[in-house]
Amino acid sequence: MAGRNGRTVRDLRRGNRTAVLRRLYFDGPLSRFELGPATGLSSGSVSNVVAELIADGLVEEAGSVDSDGGRPRILLRVTPESGHMIGVDVGETRVRIGLFDLTLTELARAERPLAQHGYDVDGIVGHVRDGIAEVLGEAGVPAERLLGVGVGVPGIVEELPELGAVVHGQTVGWDAVELERLLREGSPLPDAVPYFIDNGARTLGQAEMWFGGGRGAESAVVVLFGSGVGAGLVTPEVEHGRAVEWGHLTVRVRGRRCRCGALGCLEAYAGAASLIERWREAGGNVPENADEESALAAMLAGAYPAEGAAGDATTLAVLEETAEYVGAGLSDLINLFQPERILIGGWAGLRLGARLLPEIRRHAASYALRHPTWKVTVDLGRLGPDAGTVGAAILPLADFFARGGRRAESVPESPPPAWRTALSERVPH
Repeated sequence: MAGRNGRTVRDLRRGNRTAVLRRLYFDGPLSRFELGPATGLSSGSVSNVVAELIADGLVEEAGSVDSDGGRPRILLRVTPESGHMIGVDVGETRVRIGLFDLTLTELARAERPLAQHGYDVDGIVGHVRDGIAEVLGEAGVPAERLLGVGVGVPGIVEELPELGAVVHGQTVGWDAVELERLLREGSPLPDAVPYFIDNGARTLGQAEMWFGGGRGAESAVVVLFGSGVGAGLVTPEVEHGRAVEWGHLTVRVRGRRCRCGALGCLEAYAGAASLIERWREAGGNVPENADEESALAAMLAGAYPAEGAAGDATTLAVLEETAEYVGAGLSDLINLFQPERILIGGWAGLRLGARLLPEIRRHAASYALRHPTWKVTVDLGRLGPDAGTVGAAILPLADFFARGGRRAESVPESPPPAWRTALSERVPH
């Protein structure tokens, strides 16, 4: 039965379960008494929901605390073993696969390095399939126990009813790749286990908002620096985040050719691949046959050698110019979205930010409008290089919570009942 606002009793029960699960997840352990004010539910509703969640194995007792003059209050928490998720981070240098329990404790991980320019679709699909089988086998978790698999990828992700997630990754040569269909073909997982595929910058942003430097902020932008550049925006209007193709803002008219094909993109100056190429063009001593991570490490070591030694002037000049480009790019985000926080993440962002953050902040302030600049903080992400797999695993977890702690069910298509067919035939068209 639907109420005046269109919500059914089932919707209300699901919403109540979601509210209790989320509060226990982020703020628990909590007592039933504390859950009332935290969720806005009556004590009777809290008791009913908690009883359901305990019966479903999703919530368990976690000790007790003294109350004022009464019996001790039982504390409750989310049961870690009640669900498992897999998070996959398709990065520029490797594919990372992590298996997590419901509290996002990592139980097993696998990594598959990519060859240079290694965005071969079949190869990556194979890495993901093999990695999923490996982490499930290592942890001894049956595939049927999974709530889902989250996958963070470069590019724009489009959901199509007949195809599932389709990835448009112009910078990596992916043109309408039917990734969800490819992952399902020959998958080691049952058909009932859902895939959640999204932009990698958005999954990183989700991880930082839930557990890292964005927690407690209403609005934030998490920028991802790897071989390329991306960003995820979270605001009250875009609660679960939105990927922003920030790396392809034009920062220099008729500038360097970006790998997307356009001229003057931020990524052509600030992405790790372009940064190393600019260093090479300036006469920098780029190690031969080094991958991007090793080359960037060598670049930073040349600019900031051991204590007492002078850094290489050419390398320092390239890095200082990069800090200005990044700061100018951040000023666009500040002016456009006026976030409370900007967090810099990704393997290259964390390495560069450790040295360049003060200069990046200074340039961002010099290019942005004063009023929004006063209200924003620019910091490094707090979750480190593994944030991508955590963020990807949050995708099925968030869906599980939104369902009130119930697993997604695939409902087989069946013909309509005879009475509905007969009734429709009587209605004039």
